[in-house]
Amino acid sequence: MKLDVNALGTFYRMAREGAGLAAGRLTHMTDVETQVGVTKLNFMRGGEIAREFDDSTTKVGVRVELDGAIEGHSVIVFDREDALRIVETIVSESDGEEFDEMTRSATTEVGLIMNSGFVDGWADVLESVIDVSTPEFVTGDSADRFFEDIDEAPDPDHEDDLALLFQSRIEAVDTEVSFSHYLFPTHDSMSTLLDRLRTSDGIPYDKLEGFDRMAEQGAEEIANTATTLTGIETSVEIRRLNFVSLETIPQSVPDERLVGVAFEFDGVPSGYLIFLFDERSAREIVDAMVPMTTDSRTDDDAETFDEMETSAITELGNIMASGFLDGWANVLDTTIDHSTPEFIHDIGAATVDPIVVQLGSRQEFAFVFDTVITADGRDFDCEVYAIPNEDDLERALNDLDVDRIEDAPTTAKFQEVDNT
Repeated sequence: MKLDVNALGTFYRMAREGAGLAAGRLTHMTDVETQVGVTKLNFMRGGEIAREFDDSTTKVGVRVELDGAIEGHSVIVFDREDALRIVETIVSESDGEEFDEMTRSATTEVGLIMNSGFVDGWADVLESVIDVSTPEFVTGDSADRFFEDIDEAPDPDHEDDLALLFQSRIEAVDTEVSFSHYLFPTHDSMSTLLDRLRTSDGIPYDKLEGFDRMAEQGAEEIANTATTLTGIETSVEIRRLNFVSLETIPQSVPDERLVGVAFEFDGVPSGYLIFLFDERSAREIVDAMVPMTTDSRTDDDAETFDEMETSAITELGNIMASGFLDGWANVLDTTIDHSTPEFIHDIGAATVDPIVVQLGSRQEFAFVFDTVITADGRDFDCEVYAIPNEDDLERALNDLDVDRIEDAPTTAKFQEVDNT
C-alpha cells in the first residue's frame, strides 16, 4: 500500500466535509448550535488510542459498519455526561442521569445521524456510494469496549501496529457538549482508494511506519538530553504523527503565553522544528540549569526572561534539536543542518504563525510530529512540533532503510550540568 500527499489531502477534505455535514445535522436535531473543531488524519498506535480513553470517565458511543467506496467502521464517542445532555434536548422525559431504553434509543439515533453525516460528506468528495449498517450502542470506560472487535483498529499490545485514523471533533457553541469521531478503514479499502487518488509513485506504508518509529526515537533522545542538562527526570508521554492542513496548526497550540525555541533545518528532509514550554515550565528549566537566576526575581519582571535565562532555554533547545535531527540524519544516511536557534516568547498561535506563513507559500498540508515530554514530579511540559517539507519528506522516506532505525545512534554531545 502506497500513499502520497494528494491522496491524504483528499482524505483530509473528506474528513472536513463530513464533519461539516455532521455538525449541521446535530444542530438541526437538537437546536444546539455547533461548530467543527480540529480535524486530523492521525497515524496512531493502539496504545495511544487506549490512553485517550484512560481518563476515569465512562464513554458512550455509536458504531456503524461501512460498505462501498470505504469499508470499515465509523464510531462516534461521547463522554457519558455529554451524551445525556444531548438526550435531554430530544427526550423531554429524560432525567439526565441514567440511560434507560428510551435514552439509549435516542442516543443511538443521534449517533446514526452523525455517522451518516460524516459518511455522506466522504461520499460527496469521492463521488461514490458508501452504505451504513444498523447502528450499535456501546458504553464503557476503556478503548477495548469500543474497538477490540474491530479488525482495523490498531492493537495496543503491538508496538509496530500503526493505523491511519480519521479523527474529527465537533463542539457545541456555548455548552460543554463535545464528542470525537473515529474511522477505521480496512486495509484493502484504503489501498484501493490510495491507488485511485495518488498522483505520484507514493510512499510505501511501511516506510511511513519506519519514519514514525524514527521520530519516536528522536523524542526519546530529547527527553534524555533534557534529563542530563536540567537534572529533571523527563520522559516521552504522548507522540503521534498527524497529517493536517497548515492553517489548523495554530489551533493546536495552547492559548496562553508560551516560551520556545524555533529552528529551520536543511537537508533531506528540510523543514522546521519548534520546542514550546508554558511559562511555568520554562521557569523550572531556568531554575534547574541556572539555579541562582530566579532567587532575586520580583513580581515586576515575572513575565520577562533576562539574557541569562534566555540563553539557558536556548541552549537546551539547541542541544535537543541536535539530538533529534542527528538521529534522523543517521537513519536516513544523510546530513541535516539546523539554523541558529530563535528564542520565542509570545501568546499561543503567534508562536507558530510565522512558520505556517512561510510553509504556506509552498504547500497546503504538513506532517506534524506532535510530542509531549513530561517531567516526573516536576512542572516541565514541552510540546515538540517537527514540520518537514512534504517534497523532501517523500524523497527521504523512499530512500529510508527501515532496518537501520533500531541501530542508528544519535550524535548529540553535551556535558552534564551539576545542580548540586
